[in-house]
Amino acid sequence: MNKSELIEQLSAKTGVSLHQSEEIVTLVITKMRDTMAAGGRIEIRGFGSFVVKQYEAYQGRNPKTGETISVPPKKLPFFKVGKELKERIDALADSGSQGSSSRV
Repeated sequence: MNKSELIEQLSAKTGVSLHQSEEIVTLVITKMRDTMAAGGRIEIRGFGSFVVKQYEAYQGRNPKTGETISVPPKKLPFFKVGKELKERIDALADSGSQGSSSRV
């Protein structure tokens, strides 16, 4: 699902206009981005959490030339899946693999 599909689903399920749905989705994404940019954590129960992980500087290697380069410290967004979502996906994977093995 992409952003425009999410906007369409929100509009269809709630009855609000596409324009209002777009504003709502954009507001949620903007607030999530701003929270993470400020070093905050976002937790959505049953889905997962978004955090910012900080990585230290290290010596890397340019794969093209083999030259050693300094990689500066950086912060990157990280998603940790929630228990409920993980269990649901595992259950779907289990039922899918059982279905395909029974056809053999």
